[in-house]
Amino acid sequence: MEWSGTREGFSAPNWEPLGPREHPWRLKKNALSYCRPTGCLDPKPADLADGSVDLAALEYRARRGEIILLYADETIVWRFALLHRGWSRRIQRYRLPTRPLSPNRIKREEARKRQVWTQHRAWSRISSGVLLHVIGAVQYGTSKVFSKIVPHFDAQDLRQYIHQVMATFRPTKKAVVMVVDRSGLHRAHQLDATFDHYHGTFRFHFLPARCGHHLNPIEGFWRVMKDAIGAGRCVSDLQQLYKRTRHVLMAHQEQPIYAFSW
Repeated sequence: MEWSGTREGFSAPNWEPLGPREHPWRLKKNALSYCRPTGCLDPKPADLADGSVDLAALEYRARRGEIILLYADETIVWRFALLHRGWSRRIQRYRLPTRPLSPNRIKREEARKRQVWTQHRAWSRISSGVLLHVIGAVQYGTSKVFSKIVPHFDAQDLRQYIHQVMATFRPTKKAVVMVVDRSGLHRAHQLDATFDHYHGTFRFHFLPARCGHHLNPIEGFWRVMKDAIGAGRCVSDLQQLYKRTRHVLMAHQEQPIYAFSW
């Protein structure tokens, strides 16, 4: 870490109109040499190797036509999208309102949205909220993404999504294996009845801990999807965000926006 000061003591701040305005007790920007985003912890090398071997075996069976292999995951889309890292002159820099709402108001709107969705499961009743949840699965060897958009994602929505996926692949009469991470939602006991219903034809394959960002190819699709929805742009309400997200996902079916490398 680097402090702004001299041998005799900390220097006085620079108050010149066109010069940088620094506080003597404040850490300088970019003084830290390394940082790691929350939720992107590095996996153990042994777990990463074991996960790669297991996926290679599943992909081999999928190439032979024995199973349908899907890579699934969930993501969150904000009404207020984050800006990409960029640069500009310091004296001309303008602070964009990427978070127009306070944290307390965001919590209140999300709580109301969650309560309405849990009771009614109807988009027409949603009048608040800042987050959309998207669940998707890409079929191995293709660019087909099977997605579902909901205001709030829970075990009941995951059960409905599994039923939709199985209705799509039922004519193939092949077993469906869905690769997922070890989140609590994927291991919820509310899914037991669904697994019993599709016994022998559907199952989860769990990735090792912290390996989702490294072994799940749909993670790259999420980044491209959010760029296509509009990074740095705000939408007026959740309905507009839903329409924009749905348009991007449907456009991907006609002309893929992300090239999966198999």
